[in-house]
Amino acid sequence: MPSITTEYKGDALFETVLGSHTLKVDVPESMGGKNRGPMPPQLFIASLGSCVGVLVRDFCTHHDLDPEGLKIDVSYEFAKHPNRMTGVVVDVSLPNAYCDDNCTRKALEHVAEHCPVHETIATLKEVQFNIVTA
Repeated sequence: MPSITTEYKGDALFETVLGSHTLKVDVPESMGGKNRGPMPPQLFIASLGSCVGVLVRDFCTHHDLDPEGLKIDVSYEFAKHPNRMTGVVVDVSLPNAYCDDNCTRKALEHVAEHCPVHETIATLKEVQFNIVTA
């Protein structure tokens, strides 16, 4: 099973290793962060937006639609008790792709909605936590 490892580096900074890539992850200033990297909720939203983008670009290249200028904006709000993101909205902009029928637009919507990150969010029932201490 693939895994991604995140390690605490001290001073409220974390480092995540994703294959051959390393990403610094920080916490909000209210928790001691210093804006040295994105915060975990931002990575979650970025994961959704980039996943949608990858699949929409692939669809465009296979259906003679121009993906140049493709932009995905994901907006969200925070709620408390429990602390979570709500009101997530994904806006996909394809300024150079002319869709002459509703069918193509519906197909693009279907592709965007079925990216692996969204499918996981929509179907994940639980996450198992294993805590190991000294």
